[in-house]
Amino acid sequence: MCAATIRHQFASDNTAAICPGAWKTLEQANAHYAPSYGEDEWTAAVCERIRQIFEVDCDVYFVFTGTGANALGLAQLCQPFHGVICHERAHIQTDEGGAMEFYTRGAKLFLTKTNDGKIDLGETEKIVAQQVELHGHMMRAISIAQATELGTVYTSDEVEAIGAFARAHRMSLHMDGARFANAVASLGCAPKTITWKAGVDVLSFGGTKNGVAVGELVIFFDKTASRDFQYRVKQAGQLGSKMRFLAAQWLGLLNEDVWLRNARHANEAARALAQRLRNEAEVETVFPVESNAVFVQLNDQVVQGLYTRGWRFYKFVEPAIYRLMCSWSTTEEEISMLVGDFVAIK
Repeated sequence: MCAATIRHQFASDNTAAICPGAWKTLEQANAHYAPSYGEDEWTAAVCERIRQIFEVDCDVYFVFTGTGANALGLAQLCQPFHGVICHERAHIQTDEGGAMEFYTRGAKLFLTKTNDGKIDLGETEKIVAQQVELHGHMMRAISIAQATELGTVYTSDEVEAIGAFARAHRMSLHMDGARFANAVASLGCAPKTITWKAGVDVLSFGGTKNGVAVGELVIFFDKTASRDFQYRVKQAGQLGSKMRFLAAQWLGLLNEDVWLRNARHANEAARALAQRLRNEAEVETVFPVESNAVFVQLNDQVVQGLYTRGWRFYKFVEPAIYRLMCSWSTTEEEISMLVGDFVAIK
């Protein structure tokens, strides 16, 4: 199959191009010399904009990847003898190559199991209770994904309940926000209500899936926890020398709430795709469509038929649940093309 016929539009929100806002500010940052290693005006402006968006004084750091953001944020919280509780399908468990364990020098992930991708506090309580003092791991953090890997979204009440549990057990709450923008857009809430006001201490704020080329943010709402974090970032090879090119994209994303518009568009596209698959192709979704992900159960005939027509997408849950992702750039025409092929195959 020639490359021109392969269609990556619904494989991942990582496959989309840089959004126009980020591209414009990137070009502007490329027009002149600037101080290096984060001493530039662009980096300072992004940090200030983040404080405005979250309505709180917080520490903001740039890294290159979501894996770096999650692993280094958790490493800042954890010693090698600590435990981190997360969902069994959390990205830090399934897709980050043991980075959390590596950067913490040995901390362990403890897994909860639910059908919606969210942490279950009942199971979390059991994990904490099972640790024999001194002989087991000391539970140090809970990590939740917002939105989850199954596309579901924690409500503010749910985050607050987990935050309260963490505080009651002298633990920290980390949020993997690779699709944080999609969660905020879905809930229609102020970012503070599902982060620091609900007990979140550290947030990995994702930009790559929402329109920038590269670069994520690690935000410490608990500023005491971020002491000397810049050394951890440097040692891990995550400190950019030409930092302005990471920051400029973010400025284009954050100013005028482009990040929210991009997320709303992706969420709306996912809902439209799910509805059209249901109505026109009689394909039902497996999980609630609360962000920009659509999960469907497909047989081999349909999968191979779509693959032959050039579509690329991932099997996400065995034995036959597949994920279709929408992005800031998903169009009605692309949705129609995909749905049309579903109908033709069935």
